[in-house]
Amino acid sequence: MEPTASPDTPTHFEPHPHPELAFLQRDGGRPKLVLVGNPNVGKSMVFNELSGLYMDVSNFPGTTVEITRAAYRQFDVYDTPGIYGVSSYNEEERVARDIVLAADVVLNVVDATHLERDLFLTHQLLDMGKRVVVLLNFMDEVRRHRIDINVTRLAERLGVQVLPVIAARREGFERLDEAIAAAREGAQVTELHSALHSMLDRVGSQGEALLVLEGDPVVAARHGLPPGTRQESLYIGRRNRVNEVVNEVVHDPTAHSRIAELAARLSIHPLTGIPILLLTLYVAYLFVGLLVAQKLVHYTELQIGRALWEPWVRGLVYQALPPETWLARLLVGEFGVVTMTTTYLVFLLLPLVAAFHVALSLLEDSGYLPRLATMVDRLLTGLGLNGSAVIPLILGFGCVTTATITTRILTTRREQTIATAILQFAIPCSAQLAVIAALLAAAGFRPMVVYCGVIFAVLVLLGTLLNRMLKGEPTPLLLDLPPMRLPRPRNVARKSALRTYQFMKEASGWFLLGALALSVAQVTGALALLTRALEPITVHWLRLPPDAATAFVMGVVRRDFGAAGLYHMDLRPMQVAVALVTLTLFVPCIASLMVMMKERGWREGTIIWLGTWVAAFAVGGVVAQVLA
Repeated sequence: MEPTASPDTPTHFEPHPHPELAFLQRDGGRPKLVLVGNPNVGKSMVFNELSGLYMDVSNFPGTTVEITRAAYRQFDVYDTPGIYGVSSYNEEERVARDIVLAADVVLNVVDATHLERDLFLTHQLLDMGKRVVVLLNFMDEVRRHRIDINVTRLAERLGVQVLPVIAARREGFERLDEAIAAAREGAQVTELHSALHSMLDRVGSQGEALLVLEGDPVVAARHGLPPGTRQESLYIGRRNRVNEVVNEVVHDPTAHSRIAELAARLSIHPLTGIPILLLTLYVAYLFVGLLVAQKLVHYTELQIGRALWEPWVRGLVYQALPPETWLARLLVGEFGVVTMTTTYLVFLLLPLVAAFHVALSLLEDSGYLPRLATMVDRLLTGLGLNGSAVIPLILGFGCVTTATITTRILTTRREQTIATAILQFAIPCSAQLAVIAALLAAAGFRPMVVYCGVIFAVLVLLGTLLNRMLKGEPTPLLLDLPPMRLPRPRNVARKSALRTYQFMKEASGWFLLGALALSVAQVTGALALLTRALEPITVHWLRLPPDAATAFVMGVVRRDFGAAGLYHMDLRPMQVAVALVTLTLFVPCIASLMVMMKERGWREGTIIWLGTWVAAFAVGGVVAQVLA
């Protein structure tokens, strides 16, 4: 049936109150401008343009999904996770669904080179009765590929403003205010529109009525209604409408450039995709793990942080406080709140986080990230993960702290927990790996085989157990494969800078708290008591020298500190294997612990932290009793 607009019907209905929408309705009563779009359509670039650096990042109630909010003109602007449809299939979609339901105006960002895919979501937004503006992004690629899009006719068919833009260059943004002011309900199927409005006495808004009709169980339950059964017919009708519109407004004489098309095909074919995957991961490791995590951070932390900053600030404090006083030790001692917090945050973590976001932005903007996930999806399913988890797991070999941040890219809380646990238990960071490699090279072949075999077995066993113990199943990997393209330096730089700034802003308090706790433990003598308490375990159970207890305590601060402490011990070859197995499985360093507590929460973070103590000494002891 031909879509028609319905201007005589009221355009806004207050949804029935429930917890998630109440969270949005508390935000001051300002109208809500919500950005919605498929993954990889340039939505974040539009949001960055609207927000500048003035934004708030917080977790959506009851989820680990972060929502980003800013103020623009008279609006509160919300960015939403990339989605293919408004539904309740995963945590990201549930968050996006509730923000869209509360929206006053929706900016629907669309990839102009993939209209047949992106306009499905557009039509769903129109069916929801939302006031919509369509931003047609990547118009430069449209011109490059000689695709002809009749923008005027597209706007007529959709019934809303369609604004062509090139977000990476900010082209078209000068008309953004005009387009937002002209936002309106678009063309809707008359029969569906009538059916939805007949439900408004039981459902608070046309958008919620549509989701109930499509069988969304969460929205239906909110209103005490059974989920509808029309999803298939509505989806088919919507797909047919999209096909009609695309066939009418798009003339595409060439698909994509031959080089980009060839690169896209080679990256997912098993014979060529695996070597490309290994090369990509190796290059990412060289950049994040070697160049930044080892060389750059080694310089900034030791030469700037410890050699310049810490002596200078200690000199200032010691002018007012004697070095032996408890306050001086608390502020600028070995684990001082001022010294260690600044050194860790500015000279250690900042370069790592910035490097990670640069690498991730390059992979995102090139279009390779979803292809990388596709290549390893089947291998990770047995661990309760999907292919997206390859990013944090590989980056963990560079820095576990940074990798823990990247678990945000995983779809569900369950997968984030499994990936975080694997990172904290079984993945040695690059600084620790350097020490491990040197010690194993001196110990010989047998200790090396024992170490690698035990750590790999723990990784597989841990993932398998968590996969069976935690409720739920691995989510299928549903990814759009965007065209391969050269990343834009300006976009990569801005995206990386904003993400780094947001993380550092959030992490500062956690690191201050961690440094304070560690410094108090040292001043009060609790740290020394812990060292002595570990000696019976290290001597009798792990069969290591008494000094090994000190290495484990230092491993709490930095894993590589603990491993380096083994250098000066006279260990037999198999004792080296036992000590390194224990240290690898041992508790995360203070930086990683603080990030884990922030990402996973105190409850999950504490469980994982305590679990690493048990696993490290249990597995290390078994290896010692059997082989040492």
